[in-house]
Amino acid sequence: MTCWYEGPLAAFDTETTGVDVETDRIVSAAVVVQNGAGARPRVTRWLVNPGVPVPAGATAVHGLTQEHLERNGRWPAPVMEEMGRELAEQGAAGRPLVVMNAPFDLTLFDRELRRHRASSLSRYLESYPLCVLDPRVLDRQLDRYRKGRRTLSDLCEHYGVELTGAHDAAADAQAALDVVRAVGRRFSARLERLSPAELHTLQAVWHAAQARGLQAWFARSGTPEAVDPAWPLRPELPAAA
Repeated sequence: MTCWYEGPLAAFDTETTGVDVETDRIVSAAVVVQNGAGARPRVTRWLVNPGVPVPAGATAVHGLTQEHLERNGRWPAPVMEEMGRELAEQGAAGRPLVVMNAPFDLTLFDRELRRHRASSLSRYLESYPLCVLDPRVLDRQLDRYRKGRRTLSDLCEHYGVELTGAHDAAADAQAALDVVRAVGRRFSARLERLSPAELHTLQAVWHAAQARGLQAWFARSGTPEAVDPAWPLRPELPAAA
């Protein structure tokens, strides 16, 4: 029987105007679907004119300028609808969805759906919930004492995965998918008996513990930054009074 990490997987990634999931916007996104290890992937890409200024710092990361997005990007509302339907399709097909640092991409996408579609990610997925695999959470849990950063490029280097064109949504999605397969193979003795659905549940617990540990480290170092324990989607902030 084929282990889940050798079978069908999909991956989702976004590029954005910044790192605030509540206020920043998606400028590009991609879904990569691979029906088995080594199979040719199907890639769906979106380019978005966010309708807000694109900071120079964001352009320096992903290379997408304000001018390019205004000329070639589509308006957000129809794009968010297509992306929501695409993720729902992955859920309906039973394909686990790989998302590197899922609380960032999925939360920001949820806020875009609320902003432009008066909807939410949970509404698109109410019939077929996603089963998410987050390579950062998996790696932190399975190799927790390894020192060093755990960005996507770091994980690619550690697991011997090629990353060409970093910060392109499709390239990052494919790399994250390949990292998850590599994690599965390296830790097969601990993972092969777990289903993706079981791993989804476990990752929520693991991420919460990881967040508590990071929060404690911040407190000891005098850093005021808060760490959200929610995974794979942060709850909506309460409306301002």
